[in-house]
Amino acid sequence: MTSMPPEERIGAHIKRAEQALLAAKSAAFKPTEVTVPQYTALLWLAEKPGISAAALSRLCGVTPPTMNTVLKNLQERGLIERTPHEWHRNVLETRLTPQGRTVMERADVEAVRVETALAAALSAQEREQLIALLGRCAEVLDTLR
Repeated sequence: MTSMPPEERIGAHIKRAEQALLAAKSAAFKPTEVTVPQYTALLWLAEKPGISAAALSRLCGVTPPTMNTVLKNLQERGLIERTPHEWHRNVLETRLTPQGRTVMERADVEAVRVETALAAALSAQEREQLIALLGRCAEVLDTLR
């Protein structure tokens, strides 16, 4: 027996919700043939064109090697282009191609559909409270690193 029953572990409930969200988005993205990490990268690239892979990995919450794999796959599909930075030749700037923007926009429609369904299951007050509680969880966990 453990010192804390699994059903009392907040982390397990957060993980379950995260896995359900990722599974719903993965299913929704099937027609666009992008994964959730690829979509997340495309979404951030639409907001921050020219961003480096290192900065993008931080925004997407993945390691730099994982981001390099994501970017390599997106580049092979012609969804992004990477060019050397004007002054820092060892830094590659990453941007969406027109095809990448189209794919991101199609996937974003599906992501918004999933997010809207999730939000509709909660009242406005519950949504605000959940966001605040998850923010507090993140703050506490950040202090434990």
